[in-house]
Amino acid sequence: MSTKYYVYILLTENNTLYCGYTNDVEQRFEKHINGTGAKYTKANKPVKILYTKEFQTKSEALKEEYRIKHKLTRKEKLELINQTAIKA
Repeated sequence: MSTKYYVYILLTENNTLYCGYTNDVEQRFEKHINGTGAKYTKANKPVKILYTKEFQTKSEALKEEYRIKHKLTRKEKLELINQTAIKA
């Protein structure tokens, strides 16, 4: 059984976005909520997971995290989130 890696985007209580990577999204989200996940989310409490994407390798996930964090504008991040949202 191989490990899967995920990139995720969180919404914080002050309406900012936080992007990260992990091999367990729910566990990582709990760490963010408890203030032990990242310096940014310790100061900006997360309220919701807006986006996740699965990758086969850590390298792929890290490259996508970098792209989202450093190459996309807030508007582009929101478009990415909206493109992958389940339409009801």
